[in-house]
Amino acid sequence: MDQLKSQIKPFEISKWEVKEAWEDVRANKGAPGVDGQSIADFEKDLKGNLYKLWNRMSSGSYFPPPVRAVAIPKPHGGGTRMLGIPAVADRVAQTVVARNLMRRGILFSIRTALDIGQDGLP
Repeated sequence: MDQLKSQIKPFEISKWEVKEAWEDVRANKGAPGVDGQSIADFEKDLKGNLYKLWNRMSSGSYFPPPVRAVAIPKPHGGGTRMLGIPAVADRVAQTVVARNLMRRGILFSIRTALDIGQDGLP
């Protein structure tokens, strides 16, 4: 009980990666998620929000909030479909993960494995 907790994080995610992901999310703009927080609102405490996200992701305690459901019209008529809008922080987290996967070639491998070709055959 008298021992200090280890400061080693189980996942190696740099603060720089989180900052770069934020810049991509900000450039893409987008609507607020279920929490109602806009890009501008997130930016008001940017340092604190990015640190909190980095800390949770690198420690393995990050859990995304629910997405906001929005009905959008189908492109060729015939009703609507539901679109999930993630929170700003979750979009940053998703970008960090996607970049890591792409850098490691995992995302490319998954896309290649799922490609069935134009004729519908593998």
